[in-house]
Order: sequence, then structure tokens, then C-alpha cells
Amino acid sequence: MSVLQTTDRPPPLILASSSPYRSEMLSRLGLPFKTEAPEIDERREIGETPKSTARRLALQKALKILLHQPDAVVIGADQVLDIDGQTLGKPGSHEAAVRQLTRLSGRAVTFYSALAVVCASGRQISVIECHALFKPLTLSQIERYLTIERPFDVAGSARAEGLGISLLDKLTSDDPTAIIGLPLIQLTAMLSRAGHNPLNQHVLSQP
Repeated sequence: MSVLQTTDRPPPLILASSSPYRSEMLSRLGLPFKTEAPEIDERREIGETPKSTARRLALQKALKILLHQPDAVVIGADQVLDIDGQTLGKPGSHEAAVRQLTRLSGRAVTFYSALAVVCASGRQISVIECHALFKPLTLSQIERYLTIERPFDVAGSARAEGLGISLLDKLTSDDPTAIIGLPLIQLTAMLSRAGHNPLNQHVLSQP
């Protein structure tokens, strides 16, 4: 893995996402940043595995922003749900979400949370796995959850940062924040190599 930028004055930091949840997660590190929506085609390519899809989209999002912000360090992120080797993406509608959660009921699945940190001098890419076991769900439980959360823009209809966590019986991962779509343990290491060490910058910001 290559080292990117290490300077006393870190370059601008951009999160290539319109997700308020990823923005909130990144703000926990105390680093100044801005967000930009990359607006890419997120459809899976033919023959692509769920893990490869997440990795490709995270990198594609970051590179899209870097094209017109070449002096910045850009973070791209994507999350894909894998069930039986098949990708479960964003449902887009209530009806599709019902079908997804009916299929996920009582099943063990894997969420792939991909990160890309890129700048003019290099790129870093990582994919963190979250292994989840869904509870057996009744149709009335699914309908109640969807009415409250309306999770039509998240992979597998499972908004884990909200009521969606109640859908799960078990969750295991090397990074507990990965399920929300921005694995902060891995991201902190990647940003440090790119000149954005949160601890160093916090020290520098002290009066």
C-alpha cells in the first residue's frame, strides 16, 4: 500500500457522498471536510461479485471528484449486501424493500463496506466485511419498519444506523462502524497516510 501525502499543511479533504450518515460518521474524527455528490452509475457490471462491485464503486466515486479537485484528498465509499453470492442493492421502492427483507428474513449475509482514499499522488482501497444474521421477520414487522424508516436508498433495505439494527440477531466485523457504510478504523489509517492524521491535527488545533 503506497503512502500518499505527508505535509505540515494537509490538503483539502472531500467526502464523495451525499449521505448524511457518512458525513456524520466522518465528522466524528474532527477533521475539516466538505462533501460532494459524485453522481455515478451504481449498477453492477455483468459477472461482477458483490465485493468487487463495492470496491469499484468506492474508487469510481472518489476519482470522479478528484477530476475537478486535483489538489484534494477524496474519500469514496460504497456498501453492497451479499446473499448467496448475489448482490442486493438499494430497493428504490416500498414494494422492492418488502421483497428484499422477506428474502433476508432468518438469513446470514455479508455486507461489503468499501473505502477509497485518493489524491493526485496515489490511491488506497480497502474493503471491510460485516457478517450479519437477520432475525426471522413477519410481514407486519417488515411493514412497520419500512413505514418508520423508509430505507429505500440503502443496501438491502437495512438502515443499521436507525431502526434497522433491530432486524439483526448478530453482527460481527473487524470495524463496528463498517455496517453504517464508513469503516472509521480503516479510514483513520488511510487518512493518516494521506496527511490527515486526526490526532496530530487535533494537537495542532489546540490554543
